[in-house]
Amino acid sequence: MSELVEAVLADASAAELLACPVPARMRAAHLRREDVDIFAGADDRDVRRSLHVGEVPTPQLAPDEVLIAVLASGINFNTVWSATFLPVPTFAFLARLGRQDRWGSRHDQPYHVIGSDAAGVVVRVGTGVRRWSVGERVVVAPAYVDSEDPITHQDAMTGDQRAWGFETNFGGLADFAVVKASQLLPKPDHLSWEEAAGNTLCAATAYRMLVSPRGALMKQGDVVLIWGAAGGLGGFAVQLVLAGGGIPVAVVGSPAKAELLGRLGCRHVIDRNTLPLGPAGMRDPATWRELGKRIRALVGEDPHIVFEYTGAETFGASVYLARTGGTVVTCGSSSGYEHQYDNRYLWMRLKRILGSHGANYQEAWEVNRLFRLGRLTPTLSRVYPLDQVGEATRAVQRNEHVGKVGVLCLAPEPGLGVTDPARRAEVGEDRLRLFREAGRPLVPAVVG
Repeated sequence: MSELVEAVLADASAAELLACPVPARMRAAHLRREDVDIFAGADDRDVRRSLHVGEVPTPQLAPDEVLIAVLASGINFNTVWSATFLPVPTFAFLARLGRQDRWGSRHDQPYHVIGSDAAGVVVRVGTGVRRWSVGERVVVAPAYVDSEDPITHQDAMTGDQRAWGFETNFGGLADFAVVKASQLLPKPDHLSWEEAAGNTLCAATAYRMLVSPRGALMKQGDVVLIWGAAGGLGGFAVQLVLAGGGIPVAVVGSPAKAELLGRLGCRHVIDRNTLPLGPAGMRDPATWRELGKRIRALVGEDPHIVFEYTGAETFGASVYLARTGGTVVTCGSSSGYEHQYDNRYLWMRLKRILGSHGANYQEAWEVNRLFRLGRLTPTLSRVYPLDQVGEATRAVQRNEHVGKVGVLCLAPEPGLGVTDPARRAEVGEDRLRLFREAGRPLVPAVVG
């Protein structure tokens, strides 16, 4: 253990942190360029084969960057994409970034340190950083943007932006991570490191989709159909709809997940396994019609908004199920990218399809404020140590989880990092640990 790591774990002052040298190498979960073809011909792209945990060089800081000692991180579906080398190997992203300038060239390495969520302590700041200081406790927003691109100042997600730890190197599944200062958010003081680490990517994505002026413009009383509502994105979507006075209708895959969402406050839950699923599954128009009947039986009307990220399997149903004049908002395609739908239900019923991707800095700041206020709570279900990152990612790959799966990096055990116990008591342990308790029978994690 380096002096700097020992100082971070001892909650050292800024002066003490600055007195400790940054280690030349760091432990990190990473992919290797030499492994890109290891799944050729394989039916199962088991991420445990491609994810490695070992030492890599600690990168230098650009003037607008900070170095974070990562206490905890989280698994996202882009971790799965990275480790399966699909839809393209991420080394193509790193090569493209490497051609940008001399600072971009640091990213083009034969290894890729992945991870798009993190919570930790700032241990170094670049020469151009003004608003953040060594010693501050932070979480990371994943949008890695070019502040010199004019459109960034209108909406960074339409400019030259990348997903940190997926389309860039030096991500959050490591002992140290490099991020731009424009990615930093203050850590919610009442959350532990692992509770704080896994929220920003999914929660900010859901916020942009539903609440932001750039999203579906959800209003009080809106019926919102949420696919995969017990997952990372879905769990935050349910909370945002409830907090905004909407009516969530959740679709899940098991009675246990339905019970979990009931405890979260979602009154209307549909277990998709109770639908008449034929060989075509959710692609069958007969299934769409039955699901529409179930929704109307629950809430009396069709959805104003359909919250989409599951993709090819559900997209036809989503276009059908949205009410006349309604909106399908989509941010992903976990079941496939090529969507088929009956266009008559779109044009003749005046519906719209809205693409949404990630969240800009302001949107991430706003959703982080909701966590700091206790209005939103983590969906953390299980926690693994960094050495078991392959198992953690495999659980997400196989959908053997609810909510978010966390990873301890430098934090030696779960439960550390809480500095506002009064706010924590106000929010309540039952709420904060709701997904944690529900996740126990579903995922055989190592710690937590």
